[in-house]
Amino acid sequence: MDEHHRLRQILLETLRLKELERTGWVRAGVEAPESVAAHSWGVAWLVLVLCPPHLDLERALAMAVLHDLAEVRTGDITPHCGISPERKSTAERRALQGMLVGLPRASQLNGLWAECEQRRSLEARFVRACDKLDMALQATRYAERGHDLQEFIDSALVELDEPAMRALAGG
Repeated sequence: MDEHHRLRQILLETLRLKELERTGWVRAGVEAPESVAAHSWGVAWLVLVLCPPHLDLERALAMAVLHDLAEVRTGDITPHCGISPERKSTAERRALQGMLVGLPRASQLNGLWAECEQRRSLEARFVRACDKLDMALQATRYAERGHDLQEFIDSALVELDEPAMRALAGG
């Protein structure tokens, strides 16, 4: 398989993220829930708007784009799925590595994903906070349509330490 064909296959596969509905919203009975790709865009938007000047915005944005990409292959695994966090992380790491084989920056992209997953940097912890903030904001939007999704907001608030992020999340 030539390089362009492999790249095209990767690009087509990753586009499936647009079709993958977020599991938590489906479980909660939200009709026409956002996709994982829509969530990833929301996280990237929050990173772009809220990134403090002392953080590396480009690294944070890359992590935001990558943070759920493996779900194209693993699905959107939540705590309600009965899979341990370790098993989930291992499955996602393997999925992402498999997806990125042959890409020019595969090693760099895998490294950024791992940094984000393991929260090894200030940027990674900030992206995680934006991930939780996006969930809380989306829950608020769905609550406007009549859903009781306080559990999602409460879950986000548990992980948000920064007072400004907590306030934005509704806490």
